[in-house]
Formats: sequence, structure tokens, C-alpha cells
Amino acid sequence: MPVDRRALLTAAGALAAGPALAEEKTAMPRLYPVLEAIIAAWKAQDVEGVLAHVTDDIVWRNSSGYAPAIRGKAAMREALQRMKAVIEPGSNRWRIFDHAENETRLFMEGVDEFRLTTGQHVAIPYAGSLEFRGLLVSEWREYFDGRISADMKAGKPMTPEVQEMISRPVAR
Repeated sequence: MPVDRRALLTAAGALAAGPALAEEKTAMPRLYPVLEAIIAAWKAQDVEGVLAHVTDDIVWRNSSGYAPAIRGKAAMREALQRMKAVIEPGSNRWRIFDHAENETRLFMEGVDEFRLTTGQHVAIPYAGSLEFRGLLVSEWREYFDGRISADMKAGKPMTPEVQEMISRPVAR
């Protein structure tokens, strides 16, 4: 009986891909739980709890490029302390809607939502990327429209577009 090469190659490809695809479907996130711990710490306004998950030489690009990166754990501590001082305790509703990860990077989409101590409600939709060294974040990049943040901090109401963007189910 002659061997049908095309059928043989197709079957071999399916066998080779099968286990890899099965692993991909069942692989547990390794980096996302670190982000969940960071979020839990920040919701509690626990600066040291956040810093426990970053490297000493962290590079934090938290302004979408309109301000220099925050470099090092000491500088990040100072920035978080300043942020903490203007956020009403218990008002933080930071949520992640989608995420994906590979061996060293976690991509995320979410909203940073809180109330300022002066009363303004702020909700900033964003996307970001965390680069890891082991299970510590070594570079944190955030991308958002600073005009939304500035408008809301100035007391302008949330637009229907922003409301739609942040009214999605949270990631699991």
C-alpha cells in the first residue's frame, strides 16, 4: 500500500501540536498573581506591599511618556507616597479587564479608578506591560490618555465613552 505523504505530514503535525496546544489551554498564569498582589496592596494603600513585588532597579514609566521614568525603588516609594496622599482611603477600584503573559512579560488592560481627597472621581482606562525578573517587576510601562486624567482631576464628568470602556467584566 503506498504511503500518502501529505496525509502522513498532516497527521504528524497534528500529533506534534496536540500536546503543546493542550498545555497552552491549561497553563496557569504565573505572573498575573503578582499583579493581583500589587493591586491588593495598592487598594489598601500599602506602599511597602507594592514595593515588595518590584526590583530595586525598577523602571516605572507611569506617564505614557510625557514625564521621565521613575527609576529605582526609592523613587517609586516617593511617587507612591505622593499618590497615596491625594487618594481617598478605600476609594481605589483598580481593575484589570484583559491580560496575557509569556515567560517574562505580562500585558494588561484595565482602569485605574479612585476618588481624590478633594472629592473628584477619576477613572483612567489604560493598557500596560510589566517586565519581570523572576517574580519581581523590573520595568512597568503604562499607556493612557493624560487628557482624561487631567479633565477628571479638574472635576469634569466622566464621558460616556470612558464609562463604556470601564464597564467591562474584570479578568479572572
